[in-house]
Amino acid sequence: MPTTQAHPASHPLLTPAEVAAAFRVDPKTVTRWAKAGKLSSIRTLGGHRRYLEAEVLAKLSSVPAPEDQPLWLARSSGPAEDM
Repeated sequence: MPTTQAHPASHPLLTPAEVAAAFRVDPKTVTRWAKAGKLSSIRTLGGHRRYLEAEVLAKLSSVPAPEDQPLWLARSSGPAEDM
């Protein structure tokens, strides 16, 4: 299972909202990706998910940037949903 409990303090973590903003998707989509094993997450003591910034940046760099499309068009057919 990709969810991990241990985590070195030197690696920055991102919240689901921060990851969602980077990919232009809903935070629930990020949670679904973690449940599906497409993105690993770390659980806080309170049970909240956090994501390694390095992994998110690596995945983000593999997603092609949308061309000069209106935001509503990029959202409806954005490549990030297929991650």
